[in-house]
Amino acid sequence: MRLPVITGFGGINPAGRLSFHHGYKRMVIDKMSAAEQDSTFRSLAGLMGVDNPDHPQSRDYMRKNTLIRRIDVFDPARVFIQSAARLRSAEDGKPLVFVLNKRQLPGSIPPGWHLDSIDDNTVRVSVQEVDALFPDYRVSRVSSAGMLPKGFNPGALYQSRNHPRGLQLAVYGASDALRSTGISIERFKQVVPPDQIAVYSASAMGQLDNEGYGGLFQNPMCGKRPSSKNVPLGLCEMPGDFVNAYVFGSVGGTGGMVGACATYLYNVRHAVEEIKSGRKRLIIVGNSEAPVVPEVIEGYRTMGALAEDEQLMALDNSDAPDYRRACRPFSSNTGFTVSEAAVYTVIMDDELALELGARILGAVGGVYVNADGYKKSIPGPGIGNYLTVGKSMAMARAMLGEKGLRERTQMYAHGTGTPQNRVTESHVINEMARAFGVERWPVCAVKAYVGHSLGPAGGDQLAAVMGTWEHGWMPGITTVDHIADDVHATNLQFPLQHLYIDPNEQDGAFINSKGFGGNNATGFFISPRFTQKMLSRRWGEKHMQAWRKRNEDVAAVAADYDGRADGGDFPPIYQLGDAVVRTDDLSISSSEIRIPGFDMAVDLDLANPYEDMTGLMR
Repeated sequence: MRLPVITGFGGINPAGRLSFHHGYKRMVIDKMSAAEQDSTFRSLAGLMGVDNPDHPQSRDYMRKNTLIRRIDVFDPARVFIQSAARLRSAEDGKPLVFVLNKRQLPGSIPPGWHLDSIDDNTVRVSVQEVDALFPDYRVSRVSSAGMLPKGFNPGALYQSRNHPRGLQLAVYGASDALRSTGISIERFKQVVPPDQIAVYSASAMGQLDNEGYGGLFQNPMCGKRPSSKNVPLGLCEMPGDFVNAYVFGSVGGTGGMVGACATYLYNVRHAVEEIKSGRKRLIIVGNSEAPVVPEVIEGYRTMGALAEDEQLMALDNSDAPDYRRACRPFSSNTGFTVSEAAVYTVIMDDELALELGARILGAVGGVYVNADGYKKSIPGPGIGNYLTVGKSMAMARAMLGEKGLRERTQMYAHGTGTPQNRVTESHVINEMARAFGVERWPVCAVKAYVGHSLGPAGGDQLAAVMGTWEHGWMPGITTVDHIADDVHATNLQFPLQHLYIDPNEQDGAFINSKGFGGNNATGFFISPRFTQKMLSRRWGEKHMQAWRKRNEDVAAVAADYDGRADGGDFPPIYQLGDAVVRTDDLSISSSEIRIPGFDMAVDLDLANPYEDMTGLMR
């Protein structure tokens, strides 16, 4: 069976660029060496347009304008709405009279309207009363969110052509992940057949700003028309479509699975099963979501799911909300914090990774998905998460052994910051730890820093996992000063400060996701150190030495990209209309199809998997 190896990782979230652990390092910046801090602030400066990343004032600015903070992508004190009113004449018994341009008359004249033409262009309307909408503004009761570093505009990096923000992020995120591999797209297409490449990507909610579904539904209510792009660009699977059409140029497998807040792990699971089976050799998997828009925030608020300003002030007995500490997992809390992100992962089978000299960033031991069964309510938690955590721990035990599971793994929890989550998820993790004999399992909750990005949320957690594997510091839950009394923690350790774990003592980690509707997923991920041990055992030291030699050039190309990106040179891969393959460019026979741009053919000489049932019928 082939091992799914992580060879590239990138994207963007409120902590910064994810490739080369910059976003992770922003979360634990005070524990980084001076050189690592310099690198991370240079990376943020390139994103944020800051001229002098070494100046103390610049660094203070970058600290304050990353992670969760007061909303700055719109003004939460001035959210546009329309107020409904009923108008009538100021004089009793007399009609209300007003004048309209004839072009502004409704297509269907409302009952009770009396029209008198004034001239060719103007009409007088008399009516007893009329319903009207007045432009108005309201103050949002939620003023905090996880937003990309201030000043970073993904749409300005390429010809975005009114793309929804979520798709702009997908283009940037997939480009960052691919370039982090140190291997060109052309090289991939030389060694992998076209139909053994895949892109699995989606958003949990679709694109809901004005360029997507927001415009589709709002424009008619505002006197405007939907555009021809609102429907296609709003579709949930569109992030993957953009990666296929404009970034990688893939003709292989496509499609994105949607599982609410577990969407990232759903797509990783699909990729892992395809690679293990041998059906695919190279897969780009990830998600993009941009839900920091007033209507989405208000929708979740009315559900009672978000941390409102007044509630935050009540928690702190303060007259001002602490925006930075809006998300407080496993402590006294009030709700989660919406965030935006794009997270992409490049996964390939172990043989291909060694052949290409790819970077070995880790591997995927397994991802498990289970529903909740019958439920009292769709948003409420259920029993499925016990199954996903249990199966992932069982796989880790089988691969790492009892000691490895109990002493050399960590749990990166969903940790939304809601009162319900702190009880239900802690009970799941604690009970499974007790069942498997894990006594003090370290639990991380990165939403305390970056908020809840919905579809890509599991990818935010994986970014923290891989950073911890490299640098040793597990991000503590630093937005809280205590663990709530109703949190189950007899077998768990919730570090409130950053916790150092020797990278040589880390064999694997778990990522847990709990989504609305009973969409539960837990992934078991294997550290790069243990992955290399596995590869050495399978392929032998001679193969590993050859891989290390090839990896020198690959790592140098990847490091060169990292350095250029730190300096602000990070144009995404975006090919609109370039290298388009037309039907008459194909070379077709009954045994194969050859496609320009791919060195290897699509094999049509397929074996019959049902030979025992069809062989006598031909």
